[in-house]
Amino acid sequence: MDASEVEFLAEKELVTVIPNFSLDKVYLIGGDLGPFNPGLPVQVPLWLAINLKQRQKCRIVPPEWMDVEKLEEIRDNERREDTFTPMPNPHYMELTKLLLNHASDNIPKADEIRTLVKDTWDTRIAKLRLSADSFVREQEAHAKLTAVTRLSSRLPAG
Repeated sequence: MDASEVEFLAEKELVTVIPNFSLDKVYLIGGDLGPFNPGLPVQVPLWLAINLKQRQKCRIVPPEWMDVEKLEEIRDNERREDTFTPMPNPHYMELTKLLLNHASDNIPKADEIRTLVKDTWDTRIAKLRLSADSFVREQEAHAKLTAVTRLSSRLPAG
């Protein structure tokens, strides 16, 4: 899968928005959305959240894991362990990139979050390189990788 395909999959992830408009339930092939009422949180796919945000129709609520303290803990765990540790979302990189590019004004400490996610990503890439080098050097026939996410080649803009 290339980066655009992984990003496409990430755009289907549900996020919470706080709309500033009223609209009855919307019936889509992928499922029903809404109803939308001003000030009341509603979950929508990321692609719709970005569209609404661009049209100034909502505020995007960052995912629970997109918090400096939680991301510091994730980064520190990743650095501490020899193996990959579970990430907060299979599309954490793409979600971070998209949300910071389109809704950074809705995300407290956006620059710190960008740095923490990049640090975690860099640590995971280094582990992957070391594992691959060791695999080749030891001439292993099989390998087991756990807690691996799709690694996009595009980092959050910074």
